[in-house]
Amino acid sequence: MLGDISVADEIYVVCGYTDMRKSIDGLCALVQDQLKLDPFSSSLYLFCGKRRDRIKALFWEKDGFVLLYKRLTGTGNYKWPRNQLEVRNLTWKEFSWLLDGLEIDQPKAIKPTTFSG
Repeated sequence: MLGDISVADEIYVVCGYTDMRKSIDGLCALVQDQLKLDPFSSSLYLFCGKRRDRIKALFWEKDGFVLLYKRLTGTGNYKWPRNQLEVRNLTWKEFSWLLDGLEIDQPKAIKPTTFSG
């Protein structure tokens, strides 16, 4: 299905500012060259510009890339992490918080535990 991001294995938010004029090729180059990740993996890559009112999502499907674009109307903006040149792996819950205009790091949220065993 076109743009079904729910099948993504990982979600990466690209921290800092991204030039929102970049298209698929420019965003792929950023993922490969700057972040050292594989844009052809089953991952969703999220980008945000300086105004924080629009995001782009890049996702590889088996036969090509899907580029999703969302622009907020009104006065809201995304609470985007601003550490330049950093990428951050998100859970689906953190992704939901981000799209709802909330901080990714919710101080009162229960954090998932990982077991090594």
